[in-house]
Amino acid sequence: MRNASRTAALLFAGFLSVPVLAQELVEAGPSPYEFTTQKWMQPFAGEGFTWGGNSSVVVESQDRIFMLQRGETELPDPLPSEYTNFAGSMGWNVLRGRGRVWQNCIYVIDSDGNVLEVWDHWDHLFTGTDGPGPHKLRISPYDPEKRLWLVDETGNIIYVFSNDGDKLLMTLGEKNVAAKDETHYDLPQDVAFLPDGKILIADGLGANKRIVVRNADGSYHSEFGEEGDAPHQFASVHSLALGPNEHLYALDRDNANVKVFKQTAAHSSSAYPTYEYVKTWEGLGLPLDITVTENAAWVTDLQPPKIVKFDLEGNSTYVFNLPVEGPDMWIEMHSLSVDVDGNLYGTDNQAGRPQKLVPIPGVDPSLIIGRPYVPR
Repeated sequence: MRNASRTAALLFAGFLSVPVLAQELVEAGPSPYEFTTQKWMQPFAGEGFTWGGNSSVVVESQDRIFMLQRGETELPDPLPSEYTNFAGSMGWNVLRGRGRVWQNCIYVIDSDGNVLEVWDHWDHLFTGTDGPGPHKLRISPYDPEKRLWLVDETGNIIYVFSNDGDKLLMTLGEKNVAAKDETHYDLPQDVAFLPDGKILIADGLGANKRIVVRNADGSYHSEFGEEGDAPHQFASVHSLALGPNEHLYALDRDNANVKVFKQTAAHSSSAYPTYEYVKTWEGLGLPLDITVTENAAWVTDLQPPKIVKFDLEGNSTYVFNLPVEGPDMWIEMHSLSVDVDGNLYGTDNQAGRPQKLVPIPGVDPSLIIGRPYVPR
């Protein structure tokens, strides 16, 4: 029986007495980044096509950056005069599927925007998808093989590929089958990795509203979370990040907040990991992704599109808006990742393209997003 481990995975004792940290965001300041859109990469799509909704990015190194897009966009003929090189320049929102063709979904670039690989041999995994499709890419910082994890939201399934893209090594879930049990998911969104090889899965946009813990071999370990709008409850689990002191940060897109949990089990215990709710960070519009560094957390948010910096107590310390017009425009930054030089790579799931943001020379380094914290 695994009910005991499932129940033990979260301790809510005393949560009603824990204060929720509710504060207004600080006033937006200037961007600490330069936008490089006009001198960075161009679409690599064939004639008559451009990028689709770019949903995720993960930086392995400056020489190897993985990108995920929800197919490509077939362009109208003739092209309108306002078109530059992405669908959003025509006023299109590709999240809704306009012009979508399921091709060239996974590709690899370097920091200069050169396309190194296109994994079109895996396009068949998404062909025919009636919905948003693949959602998130991750690589475990503990994995010497640097396997690529792909969370397919609409397919209710998670794929694990070899780093070179040649092999599909593991699948979790059953394609196009949504359920709440030990082997199924309902619109999974993200994964995070623990030092002992366990995997945390954000099974959180469908009916389940939970975080599932799996062992390194993919077998079921435990789960926690429940639906609701109380401070400790989820309306969705859209993104996960781990931080110092073994804290887990779960971004609830639909409750517009970040929930913080602490680890309470010894690593040697069979109950590990066991998370206890700590607090909730409020004041967001429609948050989408979170990354946590040694001393800060960074959230991509909407209404308007922006990036919000929090200290690890949950205080908003800096906000900068993203442009919504012109060549550097954003509709949303759905996912972000940074390299060792502080360059920020973001994907726009609605306007349909990736962008690279470069730190402004001489800018306050505390305003630049660092590499994610890696618990040890």
